[in-house]
Amino acid sequence: MKAFQDYYPEHLAHCYGCGRLNEHGYRIQTVWDGDESVTRFTPMPYHTAIPGFVYGGLLASLIDCHSTGTAAAAMYRDDGRDMDTLPAFRFVTGSLFVRYARATPLGPEMEIRGHVMEIKGRKVTVASTVWVAGEPTVTGEVVALQMPEDFGG
Repeated sequence: MKAFQDYYPEHLAHCYGCGRLNEHGYRIQTVWDGDESVTRFTPMPYHTAIPGFVYGGLLASLIDCHSTGTAAAAMYRDDGRDMDTLPAFRFVTGSLFVRYARATPLGPEMEIRGHVMEIKGRKVTVASTVWVAGEPTVTGEVVALQMPEDFGG
């Protein structure tokens, strides 16, 4: 199964978090799991905040990119189209709210799960949660805004 990010055109595939063409980035891969989207990511030792715990900025960026990818996939789904059809749906962050419930341990794989809260015109609101070993550590909400077709091109 192709990830949502695999459908991004080359000129929009350089994001540090989700761009498949950014050799130094996270290159997250998001897919549907029923009505939820899911991304798995294993932090590296250099993602340290304090010994043993993940840097909060990484967690925020994972929620951000996971949610904007989910917004694009949700818009295609809502429109009854495959992700490789035109016009393309791509999103940028309108707002990002992150709540850190507990320290996120460094080492184990993280799972980011998202669900679409609302699709309204060119705006999609996505709630996402970071899970580690079955425990939620961070929650976030992203208001994603649809890019104009000529953005970044």
